[in-house]
Amino acid sequence: MRLNKYISHHTKYSRREADRLIEEGEVKLNRKVIREFGYEVQDGDQVSVKDRPVKPSSEVTVIVYNKPKGVLVTKKDDRGRATIYHKLPGKFRHFVPVGRLDYASEGLLILTDNIEVATALMESDLERTYNLKIDKPITQEMVTAMKEGLVLDDARAGGHEKSKIYSMEFAPFAHFEIRAEGKSFTKLRVTITEGKNRELRRFFGHFDAKVLDLKRVAYGGIELNNLPTNKTRFFTRREYDDLHKFIKQLKAEKKAEAKNRVNALKQEEANLKAKKKKKD
Repeated sequence: MRLNKYISHHTKYSRREADRLIEEGEVKLNRKVIREFGYEVQDGDQVSVKDRPVKPSSEVTVIVYNKPKGVLVTKKDDRGRATIYHKLPGKFRHFVPVGRLDYASEGLLILTDNIEVATALMESDLERTYNLKIDKPITQEMVTAMKEGLVLDDARAGGHEKSKIYSMEFAPFAHFEIRAEGKSFTKLRVTITEGKNRELRRFFGHFDAKVLDLKRVAYGGIELNNLPTNKTRFFTRREYDDLHKFIKQLKAEKKAEAKNRVNALKQEEANLKAKKKKKD
């Protein structure tokens, strides 16, 4: 993990603050000042900030947070807007969010003090369930796209005005249901297996529909239930057990994939040698 990222994930400092501390010579690696922002911290490295050792915990703590609207999922905002770290208790300031919920969205946000766990959950195809409201009746074109998926060369509608993401591919929804419908709105519950940038806002934006409300209510079997807005709770024992099983399975799959790649390379090398021998 890069040095500045390592500091931000294991201390109270943001990534930008970590960069500044490195630049000012306040960071030491193995007791020597280091000014390489991109240094990859290795196992056994001793990092300290202002002569205080940075000690990543080997234990994993995970919380569920009911994010309110009008709050950013970031450590600092250049425009001075409120972030989740203004709202969360100080003891969670070093926790890493699993994915994002945009400024106008609310609901379930998972945070952990372990970056590897956060990355594994974020990059997974675990199901994410949302309640949402759009400003028009549902159309057959929307239903077809939810069932079959959608590929857009221009997916800017619904995205942030400064976003550099133009094209986007949407996988078929894992599940969807229409919960209420009127002349000028539709309420839906949808389940998707990806977490792309403003994915649902862009999806419905393609059909000239604006998402008025968006609330995540579940993520990979973790449910928001009746957790009040702006409140947190720790994972339950069952949720921790499920998490450990998920991480164990993921590691086994990665190990198997690596072994298959090595075997494929060996086979390719053997085939080339046999081909060369045949020519000779």
